[in-house]
Amino acid sequence: MNDTLWTDHLPPDDADFLALVASAIAELPEPFATHAKAVAVQVVDFAPDAMLQELDIDDPFELTGLYDGTPLPEKLGEQVLGPDTIWLFRRPILDEWVARGDIPLGHLVAHVYLHELAHHFGWSDGDIAQVAPWMD
Repeated sequence: MNDTLWTDHLPPDDADFLALVASAIAELPEPFATHAKAVAVQVVDFAPDAMLQELDIDDPFELTGLYDGTPLPEKLGEQVLGPDTIWLFRRPILDEWVARGDIPLGHLVAHVYLHELAHHFGWSDGDIAQVAPWMD
């Protein structure tokens, strides 16, 4: 992953984050890569207030990503009403990256993205480490 997509001391913008996500998608093994291409990715600075309220989160820095959609196992026989979307929240990810100081930004962006993608596959947080150790 290329962590040098920006120059000077400016934080990466949304396009830079999307480039880091594209790099993470390019490294996915099949069949995950095919499914990942069907999930939209949105990068915004913070989760919208309505989303934070729905999740009962007071501090917008607590949410780095969110999967919004119907997990694959639940789609069988159901009419899907909207596109699946992975939301990445740039400012909280940057805040965590700076606070940790021990991993490249591209690795953290990929980790948050892959965690949310795992929810698309219907995996719980506990399943992720067991089913897909390559996600860490």
